[in-house]
Amino acid sequence: MAERYTSFKPGGRRWLWQRLTAAFLVIVLAFHFFLLHFVYHADEVTFALSQARMEQLTYFSLMILFLVTATFHGVNGVYNALVNQGLSGTRKRAVQAILGFASIVLIVQGVRTALAWAGGVPI
Repeated sequence: MAERYTSFKPGGRRWLWQRLTAAFLVIVLAFHFFLLHFVYHADEVTFALSQARMEQLTYFSLMILFLVTATFHGVNGVYNALVNQGLSGTRKRAVQAILGFASIVLIVQGVRTALAWAGGVPI
């Protein structure tokens, strides 16, 4: 099979960012699940503690960073999968526009949800 274009060229900028975001997501999720399963219990007290943490700027900022990182990682992966299937020309630009719009919608809704958890605005 002929090799197709990909922005995942080893040593390329997107290749590096895809790996860095994957590592970041795995580390944060592992830490989250460790705390969830071994330190805290899933009950109303934990929810109250989580809501209190959400009100802290650092915790809120990390949540937004996680959201942006996950969005980039996922959208970049989908884009590269489509490009590797031979997508080019007008269709490629249309997919870029759709994925860009979807990223904005995901980030805006994620920020709104985080603000609602912090008591800032209603969903």
